[in-house]
Amino acid sequence: MHLRVIAVSPAAPTRLHFPSALIFALFVLCAPAPQSQAQDWVRTGTDLGVAKVRLAVPDFKPSTNDPQNTALLKTFNDTFWDDLDNSGVVELVSKSFYPLQTPAQPPDVTFQAWNAPPPNAAMLAFGNLGVANGRLTVLGWLYDVKNTQSPQILGKQYTDAASDDAARVIAHKFADEIIFRLGGGIPGIAESKIYFVSDRSGHKEIWVMDYDGANQRQLTHQGSISLSPRISPDGTRLAFSSLSKSGWDILMFSTDLNRLVTFPHFGATNLSPSWSPDGTKLAFSSSRTGDSEIYLCDPNGANLHRMTANKGPDVSPAWNRKTGAQIAFVSGRTGLPQVYTMEADGTNQQRLTDQGYAVSPNWSPNGQFLTLAWIRKYGPGEPGSSDIYLMDIASQRWVQLTHDGGHNDFPYWSPDGRHIVFQSSRSGREQIWMMLADGTKLHQLTFTGRNTQPDWSWK
Repeated sequence: MHLRVIAVSPAAPTRLHFPSALIFALFVLCAPAPQSQAQDWVRTGTDLGVAKVRLAVPDFKPSTNDPQNTALLKTFNDTFWDDLDNSGVVELVSKSFYPLQTPAQPPDVTFQAWNAPPPNAAMLAFGNLGVANGRLTVLGWLYDVKNTQSPQILGKQYTDAASDDAARVIAHKFADEIIFRLGGGIPGIAESKIYFVSDRSGHKEIWVMDYDGANQRQLTHQGSISLSPRISPDGTRLAFSSLSKSGWDILMFSTDLNRLVTFPHFGATNLSPSWSPDGTKLAFSSSRTGDSEIYLCDPNGANLHRMTANKGPDVSPAWNRKTGAQIAFVSGRTGLPQVYTMEADGTNQQRLTDQGYAVSPNWSPNGQFLTLAWIRKYGPGEPGSSDIYLMDIASQRWVQLTHDGGHNDFPYWSPDGRHIVFQSSRSGREQIWMMLADGTKLHQLTFTGRNTQPDWSWK
């Protein structure tokens, strides 16, 4: 696909069936703050505390008479609306409030019809789409309808070969442009990818999909059990764990070559790889010396060295994605799995959680928060459930993000820090779900087979 863009104007228990090192993944606990205060705090902490912009998004209109327009307009309009609705940045005005005449180009805009009740919009995104000679062209604008003198914030023209996929890509691109401008200069996630484990082919293999669940496709074909996918910061390599005749190995998949590339076999059980933010180091757990411990190596497997040395397994490393100076991990050194942090050289190991069953840590892009899966009351006769929590590292305050919705685990942050993807059995079997980082706007992304252990691309 060759897309041309023109700027128009400036502008827990169920987990135990895996090997013992896998049972620890990470999550967080600390002195609880009142729930209402925690929710206010987490909204601010994840850039969700500011008032959302009230945005009207009428359907784009056809600009030609080509018969392909109808299908491509539906794809574009549906994708564009969903991207903006999922962004956490804007409040979309209900289409039931829109005037009868909606614009396809700037001269069509009637400001009073949009900036006054019932729409009472602050911003208006509009445009047109048309196919001519096999080429798809989309023109889109973003207007500040409260500013009648100089309303245009953004104007874009996109062209590509006419296809459903092109209409989706263009919708993603224009939505991300709007989110970038209305969301404080943070890039949108509409073009990001989510990697995950699925058994729909008969084996647990690594799959990939668009951030919104579209275009799901299988990457690996090991015919065994593959787990813990982790895409590199530059998106060119995917590290994962796979069960072979010799045991659990770390394997490396090239997304450029669409095949496995050479990576050393370390022996014993090797699990849960994790990339440093600069892509120069890979952390993982290995039982090559007995208990599972955290190791570091170069991206090609060279310069292997051990980071932890404790009685009981240390597993599931996760880098501080902002600084690369700290690693969170899970340890069973005191019994049940708990979350710890250490410096990237293995020093200053500190325990963060002190009760229950805490696993699956993941660091937010701004380095301020950890998400984790946590059964706060764990043991015989305890009614505890596994939920997703968020913890501020500096203050050690936490907030619960999911509530009584099945078994929730393996949270992972979006590149913009506004969303969290995770696995949940709330719909009956394990599937991939997404929510805003304050626990709202939950929606399911996968539906076929069992789908687990999501990993979000870095951009």
